[in-house]
Amino acid sequence: MNANLYAHIRNAWAGRMEEPALEPAEGAVLSFAALDRLAGQFATALAAHGVNAGDRVVVQVEKSPGAVALYLGCLRLGAIFVPLNTSYTDAEVGYFLDDAEPRLFVSAAMMAGPETGLWAQALAAGADDVVAEREADDIAAILYTSGTTGRSKGAMLSHGNLLSNAQTLVRLWDIRATDVLIHALPIFHVHGLFVALHTVLLAGGRTLFLPKFDAAQILALLPRASLLMGV
Repeated sequence: MNANLYAHIRNAWAGRMEEPALEPAEGAVLSFAALDRLAGQFATALAAHGVNAGDRVVVQVEKSPGAVALYLGCLRLGAIFVPLNTSYTDAEVGYFLDDAEPRLFVSAAMMAGPETGLWAQALAAGADDVVAEREADDIAAILYTSGTTGRSKGAMLSHGNLLSNAQTLVRLWDIRATDVLIHALPIFHVHGLFVALHTVLLAGGRTLFLPKFDAAQILALLPRASLLMGV
């Protein structure tokens, strides 16, 4: 079987494509089918920018359903996703760009451009149904360390790493398709991007997707939820 993490995630959605996947605080609920289509559109838009399997894509954008679809689009294309903290300064971003040598840098401005930005290009693109063939040891993402003992270093995470982690947590935490997660974490680090999203997507559950941590909003949503991941 294709070892691409996205292939495994989408396979887990079989029979649930019209069920809700992401429910943002504002805006329409995305079904698994809609999320899959949007990920395909981002993959097409990325390819139009010259991104191929194995290329690195550095991303510094605000949390949104579109940012999730951008990440999934990178997986589908076989590109390597490199998220950056949205609070990094231009000088810090410059270091990461020099170190990662990406094919493409997606900034908040590029993502938000109403006519020429990547979001607009993705919405105008056709959704290619192809999922790139990847080996388990192929790199899916690079996350930079906090740099407490020197310059930040890129930690390379393979499709096999991320799939094994998600499958193990789904089993140990008994996450099911009936679960509903309150997602209030950033998506530029391991827990918000991988632990929270991968487990619920792999289980076919529903995610109440908040742009940031808001205690009052979370308290109001708790009666609807069965999972909350936070600090």
